[in-house]
Amino acid sequence: MLDKHLLDLTDKVKDLQPLFFQSAWNNDVVNGKVKAIPAFLDAGAMYYRKDLLAKYNEQPPKTWEELARIAAKIQKGEREAGKKNFWGFVFQGKAYEGMTCDALEWIASYNGGTFVDKDGKITVNNPQAAKALNTAASWIGTISPKGVLGYMEEESRAVFQNGDAAFMRNWPYAYVLAQDPTSPVKGNVGVIPVPKGGDDGQHAATLGGWQWAVSAYTEHPDASVQLIRILTDAESQKMQFKTVGVAPSRLDVYEDPEVIASAPYLTEFKDVFATAVPRPAVETKSQFPKVSKAVFNAAYDVLSGRSTGEKAVADLESKLKRIKGKQWK
Repeated sequence: MLDKHLLDLTDKVKDLQPLFFQSAWNNDVVNGKVKAIPAFLDAGAMYYRKDLLAKYNEQPPKTWEELARIAAKIQKGEREAGKKNFWGFVFQGKAYEGMTCDALEWIASYNGGTFVDKDGKITVNNPQAAKALNTAASWIGTISPKGVLGYMEEESRAVFQNGDAAFMRNWPYAYVLAQDPTSPVKGNVGVIPVPKGGDDGQHAATLGGWQWAVSAYTEHPDASVQLIRILTDAESQKMQFKTVGVAPSRLDVYEDPEVIASAPYLTEFKDVFATAVPRPAVETKSQFPKVSKAVFNAAYDVLSGRSTGEKAVADLESKLKRIKGKQWK
């Protein structure tokens, strides 16, 4: 837990808050104190083949149900056209941290919460969370290959970028690679927010990214804060994007004419970042690695057919209670 080792920046940077994506800013607030400033962002996104949606006269899906229908339609058509190994949807289905990220998106999108709420209460055992996991399990062997249970980010990208899938859940890094001159799908890749869980659900992308913070033991606190303000100003973030390609955490950089001209795709990620949902790391403190392991194992059990969504969320609640004990620490 880094909290006690980081300088409280609240009074020194509170004027900057409106300039950043609020989900990213709020993720750096611990016990009401700002402990870091977002450096650059990462969040789950849904990739799709623009050419194939046009070919089958479909619009980008807004819900998981629409995605499943469109994926099945395109998969059937492409296989009938001779692409026997074509799939509708690929994602990260292996039992690891990436599965926790995917499971968070599924459950939160169905209004099933984030496993543990902001007050540290374990909330995962609810019908919406169970429905989300059961929905994901229904994709295995239908619109998603059984092999997806061994996929991490790169395995998913390989299938999609090779032209063998209509949809892919992945992180922003995959966009630049998919648009590489050697990519079979270059020029045909679109990006939308992770779908909602039904019409009454919400878009929910798992938040990732990096932060700037100051050591609590610094001998030069004022200079350190000034440096952070420089590193996170619009010009610095613009320069970082142009040289390294990382997604800015400031809203105004997405409106910069030079940035838009050099990377028009970046505007597609603005809506993705706006709906980002953090994993409950702040709430579960040093026990988050155990929490995440329990989550991805529970989700994997449902996807692999070893459990149902209802049983998995009940079992997960019991495991998380054992991990928590009297309180998160």
